[in-house]
Amino acid sequence: MEALQAFDENKLNAFVGQVLGDLGGAYSAALVKLGDRLGLYKELQSGGPATSSELAERTGYSERYLREWLAHHAASNYLDYDRSTKRFRLPPEQAMVFADEDSPVYMIGGFENAYTTFANEPRVSEGFRTGEGVAWGDQAHCMFCAVAKFFRPGYIHNLVQSWLPALDGVVEKLERGARVADLGCGHGHSTLLMAAAFPNSTFIGYDFHGASIDAANAHRDEHGLDSRRVRFEQATASDFEEGDFDLATCFDALHDMGDPVGTAAHILEKLKPDGTWMVVEPMAGDELSDNFNPVGRLFYAASTSICVPTALAQQTGFALGAQAGERKLTEVIKEGGFRAVRKAAETPFNIVLEARP
Repeated sequence: MEALQAFDENKLNAFVGQVLGDLGGAYSAALVKLGDRLGLYKELQSGGPATSSELAERTGYSERYLREWLAHHAASNYLDYDRSTKRFRLPPEQAMVFADEDSPVYMIGGFENAYTTFANEPRVSEGFRTGEGVAWGDQAHCMFCAVAKFFRPGYIHNLVQSWLPALDGVVEKLERGARVADLGCGHGHSTLLMAAAFPNSTFIGYDFHGASIDAANAHRDEHGLDSRRVRFEQATASDFEEGDFDLATCFDALHDMGDPVGTAAHILEKLKPDGTWMVVEPMAGDELSDNFNPVGRLFYAASTSICVPTALAQQTGFALGAQAGERKLTEVIKEGGFRAVRKAAETPFNIVLEARP
């Protein structure tokens, strides 16, 4: 038997510790999804600390199952545990991550998205062998809801407050009354936030996934917005027909498109001469090693399982990936015919580019 290569025991122990943490996180994804589905976080937030028996009485769920779920969450630092009372508590900081859907750090969508990548794995494995893509509509069924839920907090806390104001003259146009195309709108969260903030403007959300368009229209009706001013239609960002738009937007979607250069050219054609294209993409540095951090790690994982397979399944199959970076994004946008591109804003999770004809 070949002798083991010499290794540093301290480095090995540190790496095993890291992997144990990773495994704990991987196993936790389903349990977090379960806690959200069953309303356990909201119950602990509203009803206060509880033993497993008290939580069972409050929810009607099995005490034995709850006991194990609570123990896992305490071991994960997702809940506090009081040894004297045997009660579990959801601290306010953890509540912002697990229970408050309008919190800027609400992460349930991220856990749900991670969970769906396991269902996607057989299709993606085949793609590794063949080079073929996995169409968005063929991915795990709950993927679409998870993606929408993951990005929604960032839009709620940044879109109207800081991203749109960072664009040259756009807020003034929206206040007067503008035509806006939201491309790759998914479930419509970004479109509806803009529509609620600017009642004099008209918004059309486009997405190539029919079920997402149905969900977006349902969300519009739930928010009581006029369908004559806000509507959602099934179309790709490269073939939507209407034009004369003052503003086009793409939220975390350009990198999923099979032909981003063609998309840029089509958007340019549909904008007014003084129009603006706002491109919101995942935060990334231009060099690979710039992204060796927790956010980059998260986005590379999602890109491998979701974004690249989606793009490869489309015509051209350019496959930018979720960590394209400002330099590559700017090249693609300018290749599509836009004259000026600048970084207008950024958050730890997103970069906002402003493109002008």
